[in-house]
Amino acid sequence: MKKIAPSILSADFNRLGEEILAVEDAGADLIHVDVMDGHFVPNITIGPPVVASIKKTARVPLDVHLMIDDPDRYIQSFADAGSDIITVHAEATAHLHRTVHLIREAGAKAGVSINPATPLVDIEQVIGDIDLLLVMTVNPGFGGQKFIESMLPKIRTARDMIDRISPDILLEVDGGITLHNIGAVKEAGVDIFVAGSSIFLSEDYGQTIKDMRTILGD
Repeated sequence: MKKIAPSILSADFNRLGEEILAVEDAGADLIHVDVMDGHFVPNITIGPPVVASIKKTARVPLDVHLMIDDPDRYIQSFADAGSDIITVHAEATAHLHRTVHLIREAGAKAGVSINPATPLVDIEQVIGDIDLLLVMTVNPGFGGQKFIESMLPKIRTARDMIDRISPDILLEVDGGITLHNIGAVKEAGVDIFVAGSSIFLSEDYGQTIKDMRTILGD
């Protein structure tokens, strides 16, 4: 079954608990939490204390996406805060293999993300050690960006790599996912669809997620 992961980056933080419950009631499979440090990306969002607070409300797994430099320093803190999946950027750590194993040792599932300009070959040597591969379909740092259409062939190649090396890995995409393109992204072989503004800025979360599921065939 395909999974939908609403990104709280586009939620109303004044009523974040209510927003999380609303998308869960609408059928969200995961809550995607974007962590930004103002260095790796030009925006600043949240840290472990907010993740810990979200964990008290969320009834589905927390998919925590670290868009931060030197993620090794913070992995244990985010795991302790209740992250079920911790995804780091291949571009943000000098020793990706070690970082992946730090995540697993901390008790979370390990994910690796790559930016649009990063080739898949850069993560091929760790693909057998991870639980999730996240292909960015926008340049990270801001919500509401337009999906980069040229990423579709890269997603297909990622699907082929996973199927060849470690078929149990989940393939996730993040960036510009809408009702207009989610079908094409599904056909490229994606398992998890991160959607922020297309859900949280819609008039009816439930209807939007229902329409996405119809397109995904679930």
